[in-house]
Parts: sequence; C-alpha cells; structure tokens
Amino acid sequence: MYLYHLTLQRPTAINVCIHGNFSNPKIQEIVVCRGGRILELLRPDDNGRLQTIVSTEVFGLIRSLTPFRLTGGTKDYVVVGSDSGRIAILEYNDTKNCFEKVHMETFGKSGCRRIVPGEYLAVDPRGRAVMIAAVEKQKLVYVLNRDSKARLTISSPLEAHKSHTICFSVCGVDVGFENPIFAAIEFDYTDYHSTESSERNKVLTFYELDLGLNHVSRKWSETVDRTSNLVISVPYKEGPGGVLLCAENYIYFKNQGHPDIKVSIPRRKDMPIDEPILIVSYATHKQKDLFFFLLQSEFGDLYKVKLVYTGAVVSEIDMQYFDTVPVASSMVILRSGFLFVAAEFGNHAFYQFQEAPSEEQDLLWEAEHGGEKWTLFQPRILKNLLLLDELPSLAPMMDFKVLDLLHEDTPQIYTICGRGPRAAVRVLRHGLPVTEMAVSGLPSIPTAVWTLKKNARDPFDKYIVVSLVSSTLVLAVGDTVDEVTDSGFLGSTTTLNVSLIGEDSLVQIHPNGIRLIRADRRISEWQPPNKRHITHAAVNQQQVVICLSGGTGSLFYFELDNQGQLNDVERHEMGREIACIDIAPVTRGQRARFMAVGDFENNVRILSLLPESYLQQVSLLSTPTQPESVCLIEMTIGKVDENPTMFLNVGLRNGLLLRSVVDAVSGELSDNRTRCLGSRPVKLFKIKALGKDTLLALSSRSWICYNYQSKFHMTPLSYVPLEYSAPFSSQQCAESIVSVSGTTLRIITIDRFGDIFNQQEQTLLRYTPHKFITLPNTNLFVILETDHAAYNERGKQLLKEDRMIAEDTKEIKEPELPENVIGAPRAPPGQWASCIRLFDPLENKTLQIIELSDNEAAFSVCTCTFHDHPSDEFLVVGTAKDLVLQPRSCTAGFIHVYKILDGGRRFELLHKTRVEEVPLAVRGFQDRLLVGLGPVLRIYDLGKKKLLRKCENKNFPNFITQIHTNVDRIIVGDITESFLYVKYKRSDNRLYIFADDTVPRWITCGVMVDYDTMIGADKFGSLFVIRLPSEVSDEIEEDPTGSSLLFDKGYLNGAPHKVQQLIHFYTGDTICSITNCELVPGVSCVIYSTVMGAIGALVPFPSREDVDFFQHLEMHMCVENPPLCGRDHTSFRSAYFPVKDVIDGDLCEQFGSLEPLKQRAIAEELDRSPADVLKRLEDIRHTRLL
Repeated sequence: MYLYHLTLQRPTAINVCIHGNFSNPKIQEIVVCRGGRILELLRPDDNGRLQTIVSTEVFGLIRSLTPFRLTGGTKDYVVVGSDSGRIAILEYNDTKNCFEKVHMETFGKSGCRRIVPGEYLAVDPRGRAVMIAAVEKQKLVYVLNRDSKARLTISSPLEAHKSHTICFSVCGVDVGFENPIFAAIEFDYTDYHSTESSERNKVLTFYELDLGLNHVSRKWSETVDRTSNLVISVPYKEGPGGVLLCAENYIYFKNQGHPDIKVSIPRRKDMPIDEPILIVSYATHKQKDLFFFLLQSEFGDLYKVKLVYTGAVVSEIDMQYFDTVPVASSMVILRSGFLFVAAEFGNHAFYQFQEAPSEEQDLLWEAEHGGEKWTLFQPRILKNLLLLDELPSLAPMMDFKVLDLLHEDTPQIYTICGRGPRAAVRVLRHGLPVTEMAVSGLPSIPTAVWTLKKNARDPFDKYIVVSLVSSTLVLAVGDTVDEVTDSGFLGSTTTLNVSLIGEDSLVQIHPNGIRLIRADRRISEWQPPNKRHITHAAVNQQQVVICLSGGTGSLFYFELDNQGQLNDVERHEMGREIACIDIAPVTRGQRARFMAVGDFENNVRILSLLPESYLQQVSLLSTPTQPESVCLIEMTIGKVDENPTMFLNVGLRNGLLLRSVVDAVSGELSDNRTRCLGSRPVKLFKIKALGKDTLLALSSRSWICYNYQSKFHMTPLSYVPLEYSAPFSSQQCAESIVSVSGTTLRIITIDRFGDIFNQQEQTLLRYTPHKFITLPNTNLFVILETDHAAYNERGKQLLKEDRMIAEDTKEIKEPELPENVIGAPRAPPGQWASCIRLFDPLENKTLQIIELSDNEAAFSVCTCTFHDHPSDEFLVVGTAKDLVLQPRSCTAGFIHVYKILDGGRRFELLHKTRVEEVPLAVRGFQDRLLVGLGPVLRIYDLGKKKLLRKCENKNFPNFITQIHTNVDRIIVGDITESFLYVKYKRSDNRLYIFADDTVPRWITCGVMVDYDTMIGADKFGSLFVIRLPSEVSDEIEEDPTGSSLLFDKGYLNGAPHKVQQLIHFYTGDTICSITNCELVPGVSCVIYSTVMGAIGALVPFPSREDVDFFQHLEMHMCVENPPLCGRDHTSFRSAYFPVKDVIDGDLCEQFGSLEPLKQRAIAEELDRSPADVLKRLEDIRHTRLL
C-alpha cells in the first residue's frame, strides 16, 4: 500500500509574528509562522486588508522568529530558530517572490530538545549580534557583519552556557553602540530537591558580548520575582534603556545601577482581588522621540505602558487600560498605525489605531489588598482600535464531518473549533470567498453582459451593457449606476458582443449587423449579405470575427485600419454549423495570430489570422461532446516559461473543461488536460484578477483559473451559480466581476486568492466543543461542549448576584459585553461547565440545549438502538462528576440515555446510570451499547431505570478512549497502547482480545478503513496504518467455538497475535480527528484535521507507475530543493518512526516554484518535460482530491 499525502488547508494558527521592511525600505510587512511549519509574508493593502505575498512550507518546526537589520541597513532579515539544530538567516527576494537562505550555521542535534538552542532568539537592537538560547543550559551568540561587497557575514558561535539553568525569556538590551548586552530570566535548579522551593527565586542576568575580545561574559545578575515570565527591552536612543520585567500582578523597570521601579497591573473590576494576572504578549512602538509598549494580559486586556524619565533615570511607570482584544500568542505594531494580533485561538485580527475622543475617559476605581492599592477598570468595546480585517483561524480544530448537506458537487466540511465562548461551528466549502457589492433586478431575462471603457487609457469602466431577449440595456457607471439612452448603442435588439476597439471606438454586434461608434458620436453600420443573421461574434482591440446563419459556417473577418474603420478582410465557408468562436487577445500591440472555432461535429479548430493564410486551419482538437464555448487566453503557469503561454480552453455541454497549450508560432495544440466542473454546459469568460488575465468558467458552480505564487489554481467560487460574467473596474474596487444570475445583475469581488476552502461561521458556542455526531436519517448535529475551570450559566448568574450585593445595587449599570469579546469569568480548578447542544446546520439554529449541572462534564456521545426497542433511536452521553485531571479521579461517572423524539428535533432524558470511571468512549454494537470505562470494556443493554450490565473485559492496558466496530469486529483504542482487536462471541457472551500493536502509541483518533485495517494518529503528530494479517483474520472468523481465543497464549506481554505496520508518516501537528470519505465521487481518501487548524489528506495511488514516478520526483526534490530552515526532509517526516510508503505531496508540489533550469533538470531525469510533471501533480490533486 502506497499513499499520497497532501495538505488541503494549511495551518491557520499563528505561533509567532514579527514585522519589518523585508522587501522594500518603505513598506512594512509581517512575517508569521503558521502551525510551526509554514513561513508566510503578509502585507497590508490600501484598503487595510492583509494580503499573503508568499507562503512556504519549511518541513521543520519553527520555534522562534526575530527580525534583524545590520547597522545602517534599510532591509530586514529573518532569523529563524527551528528543530534543525541550525540557525537560519533568511532574506525575502522580491524578484523571485520567495525566501532565500543567506546563512545556515549548525550548532547541535536536530529535534526539539531542551538543551539544544532554538527556543529563544534575541538580537542586538543596533544590528551587531544575535543570541539563540535553549530552554536549559545552552546559549550561543553570533556576531553579524558585512563584507566588502555589503553581504551579510556571520561569525563562529560564542558560548554563554550555564549548567543547571532554565531560561524563561531573552531579549537584546539597547545600550547604543557600546558592547552588545542580552538579558535573560533564568532559574538555577542546582540542589533543587535539597532546598525548599519557596526559597528559590529567578534571576535576571545580563550577558555582555565584548567585541574586542570576542567573548561573552555574565556582566550583572540580580534576584527577581519568582513569577517573572517576560523581559522586554526599553529603547535607549528614544528612551532610558534597560528592561521591563513582567511578573504576576506587577511590571518592573530594571537596569544595572538603577533602583527598581514597579507598578501594579490594573485589573478588572469584577475579578477577585487575589487572582493573579500575567502578561502573555507585548508589542513595542518607537519613533523619533517617542516610544510606548502595548502589554496584554491572559484575559485579553491591552495596557499602554509609558515611562516617565529624565535622561537615563526612570521615576515612574505609567500603565493604563487601552482596549480588550482576543488573547494573542504574538502581536506587532506597524509604523503606519496598525496593530496585528495573532490570536491564540480563533480568528486573527488587524486593527488600526484611532484617537479616542478626549471627553470619553475610562472609569477607574481603586481597591486595597495586602497593604497595596490596585487600579480597577471595567472592560468596554473598542475605543482606541478599529477592526479592519480578520484572518480566519480554525485552531483548535476539535472534530469535523465531511457531508454534502447543501447538495453541491463537492461535499462540505463541518467542523467545531475554537475555545471557550469564541468557539463556533463552521462550514468549509471548497471555493474562494466572494463579497457581494451590489445586486439589482433586471426587467427581463438577460442573455449576456459586458463592461466597457470609453478610452483605452481610462482606469475604470464607463458602461455596463446587458443584452436582454429582445433589447439591450446600457447602464452608465459613475457615483451611481443609471440607465442611459444616448450612448450610441442600438437598444431595440439583442446584442451578441460589445467591446472597446482601437483607442476610443466602441463596437456593437447584433444579429442584424455591426455598429461602430466613434468617439465623436459618428456611427458606421455593416449589414450581413442576403438577409442573413449573425449568430456568433468575437472581438479584440483590433479584430472582429463573426459567423452568419445558414448552417454552412460562414466566417467574416474584419480588421481595424489606421483611420479607425473596420475593413472586411476575408470570408470563409467552414462547411459545417458553428457552435462557438473566439479570437486571441492583442499582445504587445500585435494583432492576434489565431482564432478558435467549435462546431457541432465535436471538433475545435485553430484558424490562422496571418495575411498569407487567413482563416486556414492550423490544428484540430476532437472533443467527447459538443463544445459550448471556447476561449483563447494568455496566462503564466508556474515558472516554466518567462513569457505568458497561450491556452485554448473549451467548455463542453456535459460540464467538462478541456485545456490545451497553443504554440505561439505554429498554432499546434499540446498538453491536453480535462477537468469536470459541474453538470451544466460550461461557459467561458475572460476577467482580471491579481492584475493579470484570468479565466472564469461557469457551470453548475463558477470556477476561476489563475496563477498565484507561481502555482496554477483552479478553484470554485462559494457563490450562487452564475450565467454570464464580465470584468468590472470602478473606483470602489479595481478588480471585480459583474454577472447575471436569473433576472438579477450582481457585482462581486473575490477575496483571499490561494485559499482552498471558504470558511463560513455558523454560530458561536458556549463552551469549548469536544465531539459531535450526526443523528441518523437527519441533518442534525449533537455537539458536546465542555470547559474546565469555567462557570456554567447558573454559576455566572450567581456571580452577577454576588456582585450586585457587594456593590449594594439592584442592577449592573455597565452594559454587558458578549463573552466572545471580553472572555468568560474564570472558575477555580476542578469546576466544570458543560452542555449538550442539538444543532441544525442548514437553518443555522440551535434546537435544544441541555445544561449539565452538579459539576458534570460530557466527554463521549453516540446514537444507539436496543433489541427491545427496534423502532426507537437513543442518544447516549458519557459524563463525569467532579473530575480532577492530574492525578485523574472523579466522584462518579454517568451514562445518560436520551430518547430521540420528533424526528430528531428534540430529545428527553430516559435515565442515567452511575459507573465507577469516566466513560470516555461509547458505541452502539449489535443493538447494545459498548462502553469504555478506564481499562474495562463493557456491554450494556437498556433497562427501565438504568442500563443493565451484560458482559465485560477488564484486561485492557490503561484507559479506553475509542471504540470502533464493524459487524462483530471491535477495535479499541487505548490512551497509551495503540489499538487492540477484540472479538465478541455471542454464544459465550465473552469479549476476547486477540491482537494488538507492537508499538505503544498515545492515540488521539482513528478510523476503520475495512474489516482488518485501521488508520490512526497519536498526539505527537504521527499517522500510521495497521492491518490484521489475513490468515489471522480468517482463523478468528472461521473458529465456530472460539476455543483458539480462549486458550491462545499472549505474546510479548500482550495479545496472541500482532498487527502489521503498513504506513508511517509524521505530519508535524497533533491530529484531533480523522475520517474516511470521498471528496471526488468514486475515489476514497482519508481526511484528517489538526489542533493548529490544518486539514490534510491521504489518497491511494491508482497504479504502480504513479508510485514510481512520484517516488523519484520526491527523491529529486529532496536534493534540488532542500528545506528552508535546514531540516532534512526525510528526517522530519521520520520523527518518532521512519517514514514508510507515503509520498509527500507537499514537497512534490514545490516543483512549480523551482527555477526553470532546475525544473528541466529534474524533468529530464524523469524522462518527461516540466509541463508533464506539472500535469501529473495537477491531475492527482484535482482528480483524486479537490
């Protein structure tokens, strides 16, 4: 078995972000690390939206990022600390649109090890050195400089190690141009067990790099608050220098020889006064003679921090509440006045600073506790920040289902994601998100739509022309869109085509002739001979081709002369009825050389437009069915060719799209490709996207073909089906589309090119979702929501009442803000909030919520039928009361049984059964219920007052977390011991463990592929496939007495039989859910989701020849395109277990981003052309996945 692995949705979580001038000294950009393994460059556009410039898979785990700029430089480098055991310095190449390695220095072993540097990075603010530190012991300093050719140079590493020392935070201290200094928060655990832990404190240490002696020494060390977690550099030129130290409840200013200055962190008014507050992220803004810090607490509150100082002496720290935003893993402030917040969970936000009205002052209170005064505030809506844009994030993605509830051509992915009150149900539809700018009704059914400029040099369109059944509607575009009658167009007839021709002339082609409208309003008419009618027309800036009625395919070819007059140049009889025509665009001022003609005999011909061979056939393409439309367009695909390539696109009546390359000289066709777009005939239109010509194909779904980041994309639009379209440019949006659907005219724009899925948030949830299932024979979901250290709805109401009593008031005067904005109140450990939600995804409505009381939390759910109630469906939920996570214990576990009523629209509690452990796994099995209770697998039947115990097996290793069934085969997932195969003998009423895995695995999820095969994942990010040997499976099934199961002896301290290991593959992310489904009809694949919001797929190869091809391609890519951060690709994919029988499609798809010379070299080794390789990559993605 060989599988092809491909990432469908890149990780959406952002671990760390930095900002700087990476491409241009005048442009500030953001570099983010997504999911620890994707490096991405973001740039804000003129509308305040973040655009992805380049995204690169590094095939490693990025642990830290920092920008670096040499003294006197104008461009920033990116310093990367990863699991490669190397420090990488990258530079963004604007010309090639990629990150390039400048330096790569090896210092240790690969992998995320606590004594190998890479976890922390700090740079000297003056651009002279960089420190890379490990969690424990090791710190290395590299001196950076430039050579005589202004190229970056790096020195050998200088050691600053200290044994038995744990590092918590590192920063570069701004000391001007004195010797560079780095500050670190450390903890010395020497003889820790022989000393009282309360006597140990952390220390703040300054490390000095002596540039003269080329040596690093410990310059200064001071004991600090033992809760210190973050150290922040204070500017020296714009401020006093030194560092800010963040600890529980306090912020300290520290510097060598300077007395400590501290300030208490303002806290929310409704928080317990003794509850600690930690700063979790920060951003620094500095400009000439001005600097400030934005610090964020673990509750999401932003504080603006300024220092009151004279020279280098600080007298006070001014800390004020600023705003409340989602809790960030990292955030940055751009000099242009923007704040980017990389949220820990949920969508990332891009804000703009705005000046708050001076009269709107925040209400502050003071309170005393422990002999100190504390400033209190009330959270409010945003006042100093304005939300401009959001980057969707699915992290953490807890569970998903692949269903086609909307009855589209491609199934949707329904997912539960997020944490706490920001959690939501989201729908992922295959396609690009679309913004609807305007919708207007039309007087009758339209037949086509076009847009026109008055002059070729105009930046925006002037007219929208809509062809109706028996008339033409002309709309003028200005501040408003209004109908006009003085445009020169003939409005009393339907229109076949309109276009700007020449510099400032307009041409209208209708069934009775051609109408040429000059800029001075002079009108010329041409009428077809012999009272025939025009049936088809194609136009570019200088040429016109029409087809006349009569069934003989009469083609008339016109050219525009220097006087702006259309001349009848050539006429030709095709001898067959024509179905569609198109003409190539004018390129670089030269007239088109070719046109395309499709006929009803299932052929498409390329005809020459050269003077010596007017309308002569140069090539032929046979199609499986009649063509509906043809389109000749020039596009750039990857980096194979420097110049655009001419493509012939043919839309067929059966919903297929054919694409061929047209030779620019001879017109010969090659590299034919096919893609199914839908069930309707395919209509093709040319539009503008990303500043280039793009193809829009309309079928039962609308598809757009474009080139993005050196890669060809063909993606549907998440929008209603369209019938006709045209490009539209206006002052509001330079690149949009005007379309007709039914009897409406629509103007839309396309957002976020490059995305595979369009995320649609359905509804917010109360607590963090853990699992959900689909009720049988319905489209309804049952969602389990559970939060630890949280209050349920009743607890929140009691908190509110206690606050009213404390404030001696009958109502809370401040407006209540939603919890998804300010967060939920935090409860003490051991307190749980949980509910069961019945949700209708089609109506986006919650039908029923059951809030669990008495500190119960729900962990497992399934539907089940019982033998005595064959016509009833039951919902079974496993809960635990007073659960303690470490060490695990609970007062009791319960199994709730609900009866499903009203066709699944509601359910009611039948009874609940008390059990001795947490039921983490429940599953219906042969009209009974299988339950996993710790190391016990038990079968229950339905009783009148509780579930009745029928059978059990207590021999499982640790704790059962999953149960999978197929007929009478049971596969049990243990939390630490992989999967165990179980046989139930109904005659003996016994459960037998007859096979297990040889490798202990910390299982997170799994799915049965067939009767003997299991695909699973562990919490370390490994995917694996195990299979029961066929002879063992036959032996178990053919034993009627079960004696072999009873008397077989265990092997290797386990079951008597062992499973085979078929597949191993490391993904680099914890996999939370996995399922077996079909994204393309007839092609089975395995889809998984990760905690970082990524979606990946494993699909089998159709033939052995494909396996050989992709194995060799992967091998060559490993050599020619090594990972960006220095991690060996095979070593990365073999973390924990050697990779086995899986081809990495993510690496193979980087072939399109290689230099043309490397592409040709690899293709020659494979005995193919670069276009053939790209075609194979495109085919396996589109024909077997999406």
